[in-house]
Amino acid sequence: MAVPISQAWTVATYVLKQKIKGRKRFPLVTMLEPLFRCNLACAGCGKIQYPAHILKQELSPDECFRAVEESGTPMVSIPGGEPLLHPQIDKIVEGLVARKKYVYMCTNALLLKEKLHLFKPSKYLSFSVHLDGQREHHDFSVCREGGYDIALDGIKAAIAAGFRVTTNTTLFDGADPNSVRAFFDELMEVGVEGMMVAPGYTYEKAPDQKHFLGRARSRRLFRSILSNRKTTWKFNASPMYMEFLMGKREFACTPWGMPAYSVFGWQKPCYLLQDGYADTFQELIDTTDWSNYGTESGNPKCANCMVHSGYEASGVYYTFGSLRGLIDTAMAVFFDKYEDRGALDLLNEPVKPVHSFNPLIQIETKVNVVERQGTTA
Repeated sequence: MAVPISQAWTVATYVLKQKIKGRKRFPLVTMLEPLFRCNLACAGCGKIQYPAHILKQELSPDECFRAVEESGTPMVSIPGGEPLLHPQIDKIVEGLVARKKYVYMCTNALLLKEKLHLFKPSKYLSFSVHLDGQREHHDFSVCREGGYDIALDGIKAAIAAGFRVTTNTTLFDGADPNSVRAFFDELMEVGVEGMMVAPGYTYEKAPDQKHFLGRARSRRLFRSILSNRKTTWKFNASPMYMEFLMGKREFACTPWGMPAYSVFGWQKPCYLLQDGYADTFQELIDTTDWSNYGTESGNPKCANCMVHSGYEASGVYYTFGSLRGLIDTAMAVFFDKYEDRGALDLLNEPVKPVHSFNPLIQIETKVNVVERQGTTA
């Protein structure tokens, strides 16, 4: 099992307690964004277009702790921006670990090796390294040559130092399923604890709008990648969510499952969409018209979304929502090869990866602009 038993037990008991209390809407993971600054400017990212005065802002450790305590989730994901640019990120992580929250610190790992000494290995802390595939594909996705090699060095250093390390991979149109499967092999050989994979979300502000996957293409791609699995592969994701990606299940979105807190407050309705902000988590729950979101709502912004921040919680809630859900999840855990002859045929189809016919564009990050204006990152 990629997820430690203690973490799985904590999440299971948390969800069951919420069910017993009769809560219809409760979060699973707090998406804590302590800053938006980044040392990359990925073409498919919607978080890089803020003006310089916003990129200078950051949450204090106490603000982070209050938000996490307010939501009450057992797990905290720290995306951004690049969290390692935050001058007090070690204090934030230390405080969350002391509160026995399972922390996934998302990072592109460009600074991981040099900042590793700031942290202590713990079962409550995992570095979730963003890698979008093998070397060529990752460097193209993040618009930086050499990014893959630096990230891999950081992963190896963290594992050698005794840290938990997982990976987070976002796939776009043109992804080569054979390359992704080979990439899984590479990560397992390095010693990564578990892998998470999802299709990219069509952020309105992303510079590259041409390579996002629609739902039909996403399911076709993930069927070819996740069927006929190797026994060595370990995934850091709900088995039900992965079946959803493969087109084996239909779930409604759970936009409140992974609420996002940043310098603006609680983001409505979810990590992916910005339709306003709330001052408190309860205000977020009470004042958001949830019927306006999710594929079933007809909202065009949600039409092609299959991202884990909307559907991972749906899979977890399904698992603990009924005896059928528990049985289905157990079957997925113990019979996880998913033999599929048709999926093997898909692997034999010709694929032309995006990086094979598009040049890698080095995009200047706004954090560099901020630094030139005298702000240290």
